[in-house]
Amino acid sequence: MFKLFHRGRNAQSRGQRAKFFGYAGIALGFAMAAGGLPIEANATSPYLVQTKQGPVQGFLGNSGVVEFLGIPYAVPPVGNLRWMPPKAHASWTKVLKATAAGPICLQATTLGPFAGPANANEDCLYLNVYTPDLNPGKEPLPVIVWIHGGANLDGGSTDYDGTKLAAQGRVIVVTINYRLGLLGFMANPAIDAEGHPFANYGLMDQQLALKWVQRNIAAFGGDKNNVTVGGQSAGSVDAESHVISPLSAGLFQHAIFQSVLLEPSPLSTAEAKGVAFSVAAGCGSGATPSVAKCLRRLSAQQIFDLSGTASTAAPYESNIIQDGQVLPSATFTSLIAAGKFNHVPIMGGTTEDEQNFSLGITEYFENPRVPFSATDYDNKINSFGAANYPPGTQAKVKALYPLGAYASPQLALDAIGTDSTACAQRYSHILYSSQVPLYYYEFDDETAPSYFPVMPGFQPLAYHTADIPYLFPGWHGGPQGIPHSLNAGQEKLSDELVAAWTNFAWTGNPNGQGNAPWPLYTPNKPNVPSIFAETRPNLTTMSDAQFNAKHHCNFWASISTY
Repeated sequence: MFKLFHRGRNAQSRGQRAKFFGYAGIALGFAMAAGGLPIEANATSPYLVQTKQGPVQGFLGNSGVVEFLGIPYAVPPVGNLRWMPPKAHASWTKVLKATAAGPICLQATTLGPFAGPANANEDCLYLNVYTPDLNPGKEPLPVIVWIHGGANLDGGSTDYDGTKLAAQGRVIVVTINYRLGLLGFMANPAIDAEGHPFANYGLMDQQLALKWVQRNIAAFGGDKNNVTVGGQSAGSVDAESHVISPLSAGLFQHAIFQSVLLEPSPLSTAEAKGVAFSVAAGCGSGATPSVAKCLRRLSAQQIFDLSGTASTAAPYESNIIQDGQVLPSATFTSLIAAGKFNHVPIMGGTTEDEQNFSLGITEYFENPRVPFSATDYDNKINSFGAANYPPGTQAKVKALYPLGAYASPQLALDAIGTDSTACAQRYSHILYSSQVPLYYYEFDDETAPSYFPVMPGFQPLAYHTADIPYLFPGWHGGPQGIPHSLNAGQEKLSDELVAAWTNFAWTGNPNGQGNAPWPLYTPNKPNVPSIFAETRPNLTTMSDAQFNAKHHCNFWASISTY
C-alpha cells in the first residue's frame, strides 16, 4: 500500500463486447467508436428506481449522469452487530431521496490531507450509483464497483465523483463505504470464537455491496454479469483480496489494482494486536464471551480514542488478515502461484513516485516543516541492517541509490521506497500473467496536481494517489486537501485513462479490442514493450526489462521474501 517514513527510523507495512461506446476523439486508438454520449433523461422524470429494498429517487447531475447518493446497503453495524458480518438492510416502502452521500466511517488517522474528517461514526454502510442511462435498451451497461483507499483505516466514497467515468465510458459506477480500522479489520480471540466469519469485516462489507449490485443493478440499467471490482491503494489491496477470496467468486468479472498490493497479516499477529486493544480498552485479555460483550459495549468514542492520531496509526490496528474464511490462511503469492484465485482479467500498476506520498505526509505533520536531509537518507540506509536483511544490504542500497545522484535527499528516499514497492507488485503481476490476461501500467505524469500544500523542498511528482483526479474529477483528498483543476494536457491524459478504464470494464481489455496501444503484459518476452507508461503529452510503452532496470527489481527480489 505505502510506507510511512519516520525520521530516524523506518516503519514498513508490508463472451466479450468487441467495441466501446465511449468518448469521441480519444487519442491513440483507445476509443473504438464514438456516439456513446449519455442519453439525457426526461427533465420531468423523478429518476425513481425500485430496488429490492425499496424505491430510491436520484437526480440528474450537470454532466447528464443520474446520481443516487447515500443508499444504505446494510443494517448499521452497531451494538450487538459490531464485529459481526454485515446484514442486508431491511426493506422500506417510502421513497428514499438519494441526493446526499452517506456519512463516512469512523477514522482517526487521516494521513495528512488525504482523508477525513476524523469522526466516531459507526452508521456508515452506504453506497452511491452513477448511471448515464437508466434505460439502456437491449444491452445493459457494465458496472465498476470502486473501493476507496486509505490504508483500510481512513477515507470514504464521498469525494469519488463517478460522473466522468459514467458519462464518457457509458458505464455505471458504484462507490462504497466500508468499515475501517479497529471496526473493519480486527481479530480478537473472544470474538473470533463466536462461530461467525471474523476479522475482515471491511472486506465482508464490500462483499455485501457486491451482492447488492447483483440484486439491484439491473434496475439502474446495469449488467450484473459484467462487473469490474477496482480500487486504489488500500482499495487495490482489497480488490486483490476479492480476487483471492473464495467468498467473492462470481461477484465480478474483471479487477483493477491501482497502486500497490499487500500480503495479509497472519491471524496470530492480528489477534495479538486485538488482545492488546482489548486490554487497553479495559476489557481484559481472555477469549471469553464476557470480553466480547465488554468490547461491544464500548462507545464509538472510546474506540475512536484508541484508533491512533491524525498522523499515526494505532498499534492495535491490522490491515487484511489471514482469517481462514474470507481470506485463506496463506500468502497471496503462494495462492496465485498455485492458481487458487478467481480467474478474471486484471489491470494493475503503480505510480512513478509512490513513496512521495508518505514522505509528504511526514513533512506535512512536522512543525516547523523542513526538507528531508542527508541524515534522513543515512537513517534510511541504516534501516537495511543485517538484523532484517542479508549482510551487505546497506552498502548495496547505497551503491544503487547514491545520494549525489539525486537533486535532493527526498528524491533519493522516493526512489528507494518506490522501487521496492513497484517491484513487489511486478512480482505478483508476473504470477498472474501466466494464468489470466493482465494489463500493466505505470503512471508517470510528474506534473500531476498535488493536494498537499506547498512545503519546503518537497516535490510531489507522480506521487501515490496522484492519478485519482484523472479518473474522479475534482478529487482532492479530505477536507484539508487542496483542489486543483486539470490543465488542458492533463485533461487529455484524463480522457485517455477514462477510456482505458472503461474499455476494460466493457471487455476486459483497455483497448476495447486488439493489442494496441496498450499491449498485454508478456514478461516471458522481457524485451517486448508490454507495460503502458501514462504520461503526457504522449503515452508510451516500455518492456519488462526496461521496467526491471529502472526500478532495480533484481536487487529487491534478492533481499525480499516474495
